[in-house]
Amino acid sequence: MTLYFDNAATSFPKPDSVLDAVVHYHKHLPASAGRGGYREAVEAGRMLASLRESLARYLNAPHPERMIFTLNGTDALNLAIKGTLRAGDHVVTTSYDHNSVLRPLHRLESDGLVNVTHVAARVDGLVHADDVAAAMKSTTRLVVMTHASNVTGAILPAKEVAQIAHRGGALFLLDAAQSVGRIPVDVTALDVDLLAFPGHKALMGPQGTGVLWIRDGVDVAPLREGGTGSRSDQPIQPTDLPDRFEPGAHNGPGLAGLLAAVSWHLSMGPEVIFARHRRLSELLFGILTSLPRVLVPGPASMEQRIPIMSAQFAGVDSLILAQELDRQFEIKVRGGFHCAPLAHRNLETSAAGGAVRFAPGYFTTDADLETLGLALRTMTVSP
Repeated sequence: MTLYFDNAATSFPKPDSVLDAVVHYHKHLPASAGRGGYREAVEAGRMLASLRESLARYLNAPHPERMIFTLNGTDALNLAIKGTLRAGDHVVTTSYDHNSVLRPLHRLESDGLVNVTHVAARVDGLVHADDVAAAMKSTTRLVVMTHASNVTGAILPAKEVAQIAHRGGALFLLDAAQSVGRIPVDVTALDVDLLAFPGHKALMGPQGTGVLWIRDGVDVAPLREGGTGSRSDQPIQPTDLPDRFEPGAHNGPGLAGLLAAVSWHLSMGPEVIFARHRRLSELLFGILTSLPRVLVPGPASMEQRIPIMSAQFAGVDSLILAQELDRQFEIKVRGGFHCAPLAHRNLETSAAGGAVRFAPGYFTTDADLETLGLALRTMTVSP
């Protein structure tokens, strides 16, 4: 039996309703939203509107039209970063951030357009708001931070950092790639200006879907122009949202699947889903910390973690251990650096080639975790 523990990369399995929605779109909606007045085109447009409204309800976000559909989470972050920064700006980010944040910022810094400060996590495995405050400058235009680390699962102090950013006159961009679908994400309560996330991780939608929510009053320049089906007689990109940021045909099947995924979350009740993820965190942490000669970096409190944890096994190469778990037990995990090199440098796991990451999902059972524990004990404890 295959056991999948790589839900930090992409979720598996998906709810049946998600798969059904993708197939239904392919079979019955041969249309591109906004490109025609016939029934199927209108229905495709209504599906997109319904998805924006469902996401707005799920995230307690005003103005559903400000839910911008992107190619994926990386695309959403690129739009938010490159669409807001100007020459001479300073950016504050953290050592826990993903390459989807680090690489766009590195490119801008290498081109001499911006300068970047990376705030490190402390020995408790957390990034502290005070350290972000100390990194602020008069030229800071953007503070960007992951909501939850894709390496340790540490939950970062988003609301406190948003307040610090705003006091300094900066915008706050929250990368919610690992948090949306696992813990409550309320854009109003968190006071974020920009929220970016993919649809295919804990939300359990299809790959190739992403969202950027832009708060009213925040100015973002589009990265692409093209056909929108609206104002087609004009040579310039429409300024109305969402068309300003959504040129070209949408990923209709993927977004239909994402609508089904968000609807599934709302129907299940977010509290039930969040409680299950807390339970997974407790079980996984207990299993990993029970093994000898294993380092599990990150905070000790499950209130400060999501069920994503990396472990470094003394004397064992992380990539080889991941391969052997697959070969011997058909257990799917990920070894290496997890597209977050600064996190591993901060955690001092770089020299050993990173760590092995374990990320159960909502459908992971307690028995699955017990099987994982037995496999790890067999591989790391037996003579």
